[in-house]
Amino acid sequence: MNSKFKEYNLVYKIIGTGSYLPSNCLSNEDLSKFVDTSDSWITDRTGIKQRYFVKDELTSDLAVKAGLAALENANLTAEDLDLIIIATTTPDLTFPSTASIVQRKIGAVNAACFDVQAVCSGFIYGLSIAEGFFATKKVKNALIIGAESLSKLLDFEDRTTCVLFGDGAGAAVLTEKTPEDTSGLIRTSISTKGEFTDLLKTDGGPGLSQSAGVVHMQGQEVFRHAVSNLKKVCLDLLAKEGMEKSDIDFLIPHQANKRIIDSTAKALSLTPEKVIVTVDKHANTSAASIPLALDWANKQGKFKKGDILLLEAFGAGFTFGGALIKW
Repeated sequence: MNSKFKEYNLVYKIIGTGSYLPSNCLSNEDLSKFVDTSDSWITDRTGIKQRYFVKDELTSDLAVKAGLAALENANLTAEDLDLIIIATTTPDLTFPSTASIVQRKIGAVNAACFDVQAVCSGFIYGLSIAEGFFATKKVKNALIIGAESLSKLLDFEDRTTCVLFGDGAGAAVLTEKTPEDTSGLIRTSISTKGEFTDLLKTDGGPGLSQSAGVVHMQGQEVFRHAVSNLKKVCLDLLAKEGMEKSDIDFLIPHQANKRIIDSTAKALSLTPEKVIVTVDKHANTSAASIPLALDWANKQGKFKKGDILLLEAFGAGFTFGGALIKW
């Protein structure tokens, strides 16, 4: 059956998106002034041309601006929210949660709030967790935000990692589905392979060193696992819904590396116009990357009602997952 007309067991729908990037934009040339690198070295290996770094802002500040933009796009107020989930690996504080801080800053007095730490897969994990709240009728409106200040975890003496990341935030407002709705979340999938924690990690943490540490990555191994696991996630999601590759209207991948994105698109037989790519503009913003790309594409008018979107992500842990959404 054509996916446009199939009846899915939809759980919630996305009614608003928003995003925010700090004002401090660094091109590859800017970075090469204090890092031993070049525009061609970065571009050839990653597809990244620029990234944004915070100056005086905190992760909660980024999250607030993205969240408020999403609420405005959804025509809701903060008081309409029943739930706030923030995906981040760079919280303002060890505790309380960044979500609690955002709740206070935007006045979402009716919302339960917590953070999710699944690194680059965090936004997908947030969408999956929210599925349970909606399925059990515990919430009507939810705000899912991916927000990161990854520049604070970088070792600028390590050119193999510091050139990859950027700061920013993206958000989506979810609302309960009515019987008349034909748009919404179709299915999510999340997984973890903890045996590979040492391949991508920071060298610090409150329990280990009383400091956040900096990012360390075994790049080639991470690349290999990302390619194989993302392919499997996407194909498994389609298979579980009885869908074909041709049913996908848009792939919205985690924006880590253009070569990984291209590999997933090839595995799904997708042409370039069906793949949302913002890694060149934003670099890898971890949990913020998918909602940033989603909002960028939404504002560009890429999606039309009934389009099938496939979201996928892979991050440290290893964590990985995907979501199928009917727009």
